[in-house]
Amino acid sequence: MPTVIEPKLIAGNANKPLAQAIARRMSLYRGMTVGLVDARVERFNDQEIFVEVFENVRGEDMFILQSTSNPANDNLMELLIMSDALRRSSAARITAVIPYFGYARQDRRTKARTPITAKLVANMIAEAGIERVLTMDLHAAQIQGFFDIPVDNLYASPIFALDIKKQFDDLSDVMVISPDVGGVARARELAKRIEAPLSIVDKRREKPGEVAEMTVIGNVTGKRCIIVDDMCDTAGTLCKAAEVLMEHGATEVHAYISHGVMSGPAVERVTKSVMKSLVLTDSIQPTAAVAGAPNIRILPTAPMFAQSILNIWNGTSVSSLFETETLGPIYEGIL
Repeated sequence: MPTVIEPKLIAGNANKPLAQAIARRMSLYRGMTVGLVDARVERFNDQEIFVEVFENVRGEDMFILQSTSNPANDNLMELLIMSDALRRSSAARITAVIPYFGYARQDRRTKARTPITAKLVANMIAEAGIERVLTMDLHAAQIQGFFDIPVDNLYASPIFALDIKKQFDDLSDVMVISPDVGGVARARELAKRIEAPLSIVDKRREKPGEVAEMTVIGNVTGKRCIIVDDMCDTAGTLCKAAEVLMEHGATEVHAYISHGVMSGPAVERVTKSVMKSLVLTDSIQPTAAVAGAPNIRILPTAPMFAQSILNIWNGTSVSSLFETETLGPIYEGIL
């Protein structure tokens, strides 16, 4: 009989708790122990990264679990070096599971003499021997086209929809808000799932990180507003949008964000803001400050990633997880 190749997981240092949670969920789904491959990812004194895999991976279907979050350069190099180590150890296939894809905001030339770094990173990943990428909520959908290898882009909106339906007993006064014109498609997707109307906060930036003016497009008077976006960095735009919505008559403001970058003053701003709650996924490992904030909640992505990895390994559909009917049972008892 032919030998069945089992999926094997290996994790970098970017988000060990998520990697361990994915392994636990896969163990639950398969009815057998699925652990992380024994390896060390360390640094020399000059901060060069060194990887050593202690298990035989010849002919194995390998999945590298690594977000390219802060410190982005270190975590990206870890991913590339782990892939090189596995490729040179004769792994049959290498899939990079990147819950948060860094450098995604540099997806186009915004002015003269600037790079398209997202494309550069895509080239580096492919050249390192990675044959497939699994990620979630890319900042720009066209980044999938930057790769010459298959890319599965999962969406957090089905998880958000499940959580909203549980947290909000009555959805009749709920309105979904896009914090800018570029995020309308993402907000519309969530609004369709919970059958809520859509509004937009149009913003103008004088320079990156600073918002000059905000205008609300739509009537939010008497509405419980849910801002949805793919990432929250310093939280300046998010907190300002919440203030503007309250000034325009919203009764309360919540936010659902796929990736909690949460740099600098972000936690302090969110804690002091008019937002009633901020909901993040664990695609980026929450800091102690984020985990301890009274109005921030974390939603798990491990059930979705674990099932996606198994679907890739089995050669079955990953897009089936976009449907509530498929994802709902996976999250039953979790949300």
